[in-house]
Amino acid sequence: MYQDFKNHLEEELSNIVSAGLYKNERVIVSPQGAKIRVADGKEVLNFCSNNYLGLSNHPALKKAAADALETRGYGVSSVRFICGTQDLHKQLEASIARFFGTEDTILYAACFDANGGVFEPLLSEEDAVISDALNHASIIDGVRLCKAQRYRYANADMDDLENQLKTSQAQRFRLIVTDGVFSMDGNVTPLDKIYELAKKYNAMVMVDESHSAGVVGETGRGVTERFNLRGQIEIITGTLGKAFGGAIGGFTTGKKEIIELLRQRSRPYLFSNSIPPMVAAAGIRVFKMLDETNKLQDKLHENTLYFVDSMKAAGFDIKPTESAICAVMLYDAKLSQDMANRLLEEGIYVTGFYYPVVPKGQARIRVQISAAHERAHLDKCIAAFTKVGKEFGVIH
Repeated sequence: MYQDFKNHLEEELSNIVSAGLYKNERVIVSPQGAKIRVADGKEVLNFCSNNYLGLSNHPALKKAAADALETRGYGVSSVRFICGTQDLHKQLEASIARFFGTEDTILYAACFDANGGVFEPLLSEEDAVISDALNHASIIDGVRLCKAQRYRYANADMDDLENQLKTSQAQRFRLIVTDGVFSMDGNVTPLDKIYELAKKYNAMVMVDESHSAGVVGETGRGVTERFNLRGQIEIITGTLGKAFGGAIGGFTTGKKEIIELLRQRSRPYLFSNSIPPMVAAAGIRVFKMLDETNKLQDKLHENTLYFVDSMKAAGFDIKPTESAICAVMLYDAKLSQDMANRLLEEGIYVTGFYYPVVPKGQARIRVQISAAHERAHLDKCIAAFTKVGKEFGVIH
């Protein structure tokens, strides 16, 4: 049978290539940072990483990881409830809860697992999940795994959300689910309005802070800080793989009873190894650093404002953003790839995004700003975009 299946796969792959949708992976041969070295040895400026606070290669994190490697070993070879819980895991969970102002935290191998493991243990066919249309794929997949009734509202559309809340009143419990920052557009969810509607219609709220934690809010505590709602949201999920050091690991933090039940029934937690002790130790160091100073968040906010304003002034079509994500809209899939390749020749490492990552006809280059970027890096990127944008007729 495989020969027939192979022919089918080859046809599918050929169709992806001919449609201009094939994703090539570029190889990096250096640590993550504002500057990176690619496989041909060329050094380029990196503007497509989730390394928002510039911590991925920070000496303090590397030292914490190395120390833990010596004192706690490479891995724990088990799931948490058998023999896979170390003191470092408990300390990191407490650090995350303090950072977000929540009651308790549970760690996962990735935020994809956190979102995949949160709905099924908590909700049944008697309940309702009301999800933003642009929520991350991990939320969509997590919702599919539970038996709750599913409702969807247009991105950040509070009138539509209110209509879905009215429709779902027949269900026992209602959970509104939203990204804190929508990763393709960079817009911040209107959490204050969502919270008011949740109170009005007796619902709970869950926020995925993956692209907002460390970034949004005066001290980077995310959208709950941005809208003065720290400690008032029932469920927050997030990742250690972006602003918080860029390694791996996810978490769910929130009300203690929710976290306790997830420890008992969440399948990705019960059936996956604990995160490595060196990752946990580096995570603890991250949150200690962020408790001590807001220097990195302040620089990130300054960098982002400068870059977005400069790109708009150059004539680019930029999605409204309150995050470190700047979506440069090009609309055509092939154009986004060709322009990204041309920018690489100019020493700027960016990636074109197109269907199915974004809707058809909404292709863009997503530029991500970091606290590791200096003003000279930003200026070089803006100049390269302006030069290449004119070559492709995107700006004049």
